[in-house]
Amino acid sequence: MSKYCVSEDNSIQIEEMNPTFLFTWKGTRTAAGEAYHCHDIVELAFVLSGTGKYHIEGQIYDVGEGDLLFFKPGVHHQALYVPEAEVPTTEFFVGFCDVQLPGREPGDVPLPGGGYILHTGGELRQRIFRICSSMEAESALCWPGRYHMLKTYLMQLLLLILKEQSPAPQTRKGYSFDSVNKKYVVEQIVSYFEDHYSEKISLDTIAENMYLSPFYISKIFKSETGDTPIRHLIGIRLERAREMLVEEREMSIQEVAAAVGYDDAYHFSKLFKKYYGKSPSQIRKNDV
Repeated sequence: MSKYCVSEDNSIQIEEMNPTFLFTWKGTRTAAGEAYHCHDIVELAFVLSGTGKYHIEGQIYDVGEGDLLFFKPGVHHQALYVPEAEVPTTEFFVGFCDVQLPGREPGDVPLPGGGYILHTGGELRQRIFRICSSMEAESALCWPGRYHMLKTYLMQLLLLILKEQSPAPQTRKGYSFDSVNKKYVVEQIVSYFEDHYSEKISLDTIAENMYLSPFYISKIFKSETGDTPIRHLIGIRLERAREMLVEEREMSIQEVAAAVGYDDAYHFSKLFKKYYGKSPSQIRKNDV
């Protein structure tokens, strides 16, 4: 169950949000064909470019670049082909389920002012556009951890929508996620480390992917685990390296180092000895 509230200091606090990501799709309206229909899931549509019309619950709405449409389960809708449009709409769709906000129907995330369409502009539009672009790229790559990254992007999108429900701060600019489900964020970081430990990973890369600042990620990771993200990554790498040293004896120490993300075998050996109290060669020799 997802819970949110707007506190007295105008910050939105997310105590739990755990949607199930289902799909993404990008398309351009070049012909008629979509039927008037509804889903038993939630569907978001973001208009990347062009202009068009939507038939939603018996009414016709004009849509254009930057519009975000939200269809909760059971909402009838139809994207209409508009042949006279100078530029047809290109839209990015996200499907998901398992979202329940207090006092709302299942799958209902309220848009500012109610209704089905959020007209975005400025920084908000740019943020949503970047999230959609990141989701499209992640979907195409099909790397390990893909689902978790897509789910993280989805959560960013939902948080931005919820942010719009809060009055603008009177004493400061910006927006504070004081309680953005810290446990979930840490779990996604650890999951990413476990899937990508053999690659080049920086705190800046993780922060960019999760749409959070490096400082904030370090802070919540330390508060939840007692460790820094980089030290945790080193621990994962060295544990994998120890397994390889014992189980993959045909691999040289340099090959093991490279397999866990270290180009410099000497640096790897120093870290390994500091972590285990023994060098890689000693670990391999003692296990014979």
